[in-house]
Amino acid sequence: MMDLIKSWLIGFLSSAAYKVIPFVIVLVVGVIVIKIIMSILDKTLKKINMEKAAYSLIRSVVRTVLYLLLGLIAASRLGFDVTGIIALASVLTLAVSLSVQDLLTNLIGGFTLLYTKPFRSGDFVEIAGQSGTVEEIGMTYTKLVTADNKVISIPNRSVVAADITNFSVTGTRRVDISISASYDAPAEKVIAALYEAGKVDGALADPAPFAAVDKYGDHAVGYVLRVWSKTEDYWDVYFAVNEKIRRTFAENGVSMTYPHLNVHLDK
Repeated sequence: MMDLIKSWLIGFLSSAAYKVIPFVIVLVVGVIVIKIIMSILDKTLKKINMEKAAYSLIRSVVRTVLYLLLGLIAASRLGFDVTGIIALASVLTLAVSLSVQDLLTNLIGGFTLLYTKPFRSGDFVEIAGQSGTVEEIGMTYTKLVTADNKVISIPNRSVVAADITNFSVTGTRRVDISISASYDAPAEKVIAALYEAGKVDGALADPAPFAAVDKYGDHAVGYVLRVWSKTEDYWDVYFAVNEKIRRTFAENGVSMTYPHLNVHLDK
């Protein structure tokens, strides 16, 4: 009886060792390979200056997938039939993907934004009629902070499909101001006053300011003044020029007009 038990135990241990040793080797080698892959991925993502949120998500997804594959390979070394597990996972993946279609669309949109890079965090943009500073490019939503400190979250699928205007990418912006003056004021005098009004703190000398007659209206002559500034100085320059125009017009005797009606009575 003891010999039978001893023989069975030796056979069991031999069979277990035959399966366990390859299982352990696969696990050890697999973990080492995963660490190497993750190290390469980290270096690659840092080189392309990936957004922090996207960096964390991509790293987590890749890490999870690699460990799931390692688990399946290791399970197969123990003699488990992983075919059924893979088939079940495929069905579950299909069912989940159908139920979270909008989420997946936003995720794809997030990856598209990260790849095409139409803007970065900190850029001032206009997306689908909404303008503000990009606070975060998430994997499902892009967040903008408006000039009045409101936070707008736009689904990435809408961002990808919309026209995007990036005011920060070139580093400078043009301040366009339209103003009207009386027909009685000589155009040269008005244009000279506009050039003077364009000399404010933050206005750039290159590109040079530009002023000219823009149109002839029913009650006044329309003029345009264009001044360049750094992107971050845009609003300061905009308001400073507007304030200075009124003061400069007053100093030069230029009248700003408004709609009026002249009535002539015949005797």
